[in-house]
Parts: sequence; structure tokens; C-alpha cells
Amino acid sequence: MRRRRMGPWYRLAVIVLKPVLVLSTRRNWRGAQNLPATGGVVTVSNHISYFDPFTFAHFVYEGGRLPRFLAKESLFRLPLLGRIVRGAGQIPVHRETRDAGAAYSAAVAAVRAGELVAIFPEGTLTRDPGQWPMRGKTGAVRVALETGAPLVPIAQWGAQEILPPYSKRLHLFPRHTSSVVAGPPVDLSAYRDRPITVPLLVEATDYVMDVLTGLLEEIRGEQAPAERHDPRTTGKPRIGNPNPSESKWKRSGR
Repeated sequence: MRRRRMGPWYRLAVIVLKPVLVLSTRRNWRGAQNLPATGGVVTVSNHISYFDPFTFAHFVYEGGRLPRFLAKESLFRLPLLGRIVRGAGQIPVHRETRDAGAAYSAAVAAVRAGELVAIFPEGTLTRDPGQWPMRGKTGAVRVALETGAPLVPIAQWGAQEILPPYSKRLHLFPRHTSSVVAGPPVDLSAYRDRPITVPLLVEATDYVMDVLTGLLEEIRGEQAPAERHDPRTTGKPRIGNPNPSESKWKRSGR
């Protein structure tokens, strides 16, 4: 497959990260043929670790595409990583602010330009106790409906063993299995050619999250809870570590 031309910063990221991923993971990958070889596409994935963007990107890259992630804006302000993600054309998201709509506009423009835009619809690491997908935000579906682009669900599992949620300690060895499965594009025909309203977006997003959860059930060989976790009902912050004191306790080894 032909990829779009890489700039120097994207090439640097590939040169640095790909050997690390090859050496530290065993790959259990399926469904790369469901990624369109060319043209705009939206992908959605579950979010289980700060490491899973790398295992996800490895899968998509080897499938012939260069992902453009919607990533939290704070990453773009880091000294070196920020320069790399900006140079690689990633899209900053100003979460929980009035500027959040700029990311949506940038994602629509990227898809219309024929690029693959990668979105974690949960908006943060899952807070579900069993690490199942939570209730999704509607942005990915909205981009797909506005552009007419296919929406491809990609479930993954294993990255949380390399970097546990909210941890800063990598466990690259012994090697862990990175399981990534891309399903066929989600059938959104029932929602296309209709006014894009909030109820429609919520209904379509719930459907997409059902499909994504089904793929993860196949990977894990388990059944997800009947009721999807909704972080709005927990009384905890919707972004960031929901249990900072607990994580500090675990890191101290107590």
C-alpha cells in the first residue's frame, strides 16, 4: 500500500518508535484489510493505556496508512514530544474548553483531504473497572457523517500490560502481546442523509461503541457488562486520573 508522504518529524517518530515496538511486543493483529488503502477514513478505538496510541499507530502504519490523532493539547506543550507531534501533523484537542470545536474542524478538513483520522471516542482512559469501553463522545460519528467517510472500529488489548493506566513505569520486557483487530466499516446508512441532531449522534455513537465492544470481546474471550460505564454518573473528574491517591499508594509499593 502507498502511504501519504511523511514529513521529517513523522519519519523521526517512525525511526525511533518502530524498533521499540517490534522488540517489545508480540503482535496478534487481524483485519488490516478493513482499512481503506486510500481516501479519507475515521477510525475509533478503545483507550486502555497511554501506550496504546503507539500500538495502534504501529498497526495502522503497517496497514499502509499514516494516522492523524486527536490528542490532548497538553502533549503539544512538552519540550521534545510536543515538537514531534506538531511536526507530524497531529490535531490538538482543548478538552473541556470552548476551543474544543477547533479539533473537530481540523478532523473534518483532514478526512476531506484523504487522511486517516484516529479518534478515541471515550475521550480519556477508560474508567470501567474491567477496562471495557465506556460511553463514547459523538465527535467521531459526527465527522464520519459530515464527510461521508467510512468509520472503521479498531479494538486493542495488551498495551495496559506495558504501561498500566496512569502509571509512568514502562514494562517493555518480557514481551507482551499486542492484540489489535480492525472490523469492517460500521454501517451508518441508517443515519446518513438525515439532519445531524444530538439524539441522532448519541444513538449512532452508542451503536459504534457496541460494535467496538464486540470486537474487544472477541480479543479477550469474555463478555462485557450489560450496562456500559458512564463516567458522568460517578461524581469524579471526567478527565485525568480519577483515583490519584490510590495510584500514588500503588506506586509507593504499599
